[in-house]
Amino acid sequence: MDPLDELFSAMRVENALYARLEARAPWGLSTRRGDNTARFGLVLRGGGWLTLDGDATHPEPIALAAGDCFIIPHGSPYTLRDDLSSATVNCVDVVRNNIGGVVQIGQAAGGACTTVVSGWFNFDPDGARPLLDLLPPLLHIRMDQERTQLLQAALQLLAMETVQRGLGSGLIVSRLADIIFVQVVRAHIEALDPETESGWLAALSDRRIGPALHLMHKDVASSWTVEALAAAVGMSRSAFALRFRHKVGQSPLDYLTRWRMFRAGHMLRHTSKPLVEVAGSVGYESEAAFNKAFKRSTGAAPGAYRRNAQAPAA
Repeated sequence: MDPLDELFSAMRVENALYARLEARAPWGLSTRRGDNTARFGLVLRGGGWLTLDGDATHPEPIALAAGDCFIIPHGSPYTLRDDLSSATVNCVDVVRNNIGGVVQIGQAAGGACTTVVSGWFNFDPDGARPLLDLLPPLLHIRMDQERTQLLQAALQLLAMETVQRGLGSGLIVSRLADIIFVQVVRAHIEALDPETESGWLAALSDRRIGPALHLMHKDVASSWTVEALAAAVGMSRSAFALRFRHKVGQSPLDYLTRWRMFRAGHMLRHTSKPLVEVAGSVGYESEAAFNKAFKRSTGAAPGAYRRNAQAPAA
């Protein structure tokens, strides 16, 4: 399985909300933190400044122009305004009664106009955490025309479903949110330079480490060794291990264990497969060895983890 396919298929968007911001300078909008929430915005016309509040990795304001899209995966509070000196209003105060509609802020007869399609996704925390942990605090993409049109189409459908809910609306909203999120993450990956940048997303595009990641995700139950992975991508064991750690931030076998536990957790939450079958599907011949590894990774034994995860649904 493709690594991104695996992560996105495990994520579940539980709720997605949307509004269209029509702003006339001077204007400003501030938001607060949202747990298990990703924020997004697409600038359709005009521009402004985006500031992540309290984020040391992005201390400087970021200029936004028409065609820019941003996603804040971890729900960090942010400020959006036409000018760094402009006063702001609280997002909750102006948006709460206009979900799925148009929000007008700024001066009625003021200066330049800006239009931003904005909203947020609420994720199932267990399914989303592995991907969200790998994403930076901010994804800022300048969309080409094709991607902008795809996003606008998805957002328009999202707006229709959130305003006029019908049979299956929950599923449709979830799938549309997935499309928007995947489009931006994919564009972000394509913009990375795998030769100079590190991190899991950049590693996916690395000509040596990327194929090794695909091999592990394709057959997570295989008895992979560092030597076997290195040979598969045409590298020496030591060079592969060093490059893998530099790019991914973990050793190859630590990474493999992490994803085995992620896949096992997904099966425990969403299936009734016996523990011995779950253990075998992620590469453990012994149920006892699997139990030990799972508890070390999650802090709970597999049986207790399953009961706790499935109790609310029951």
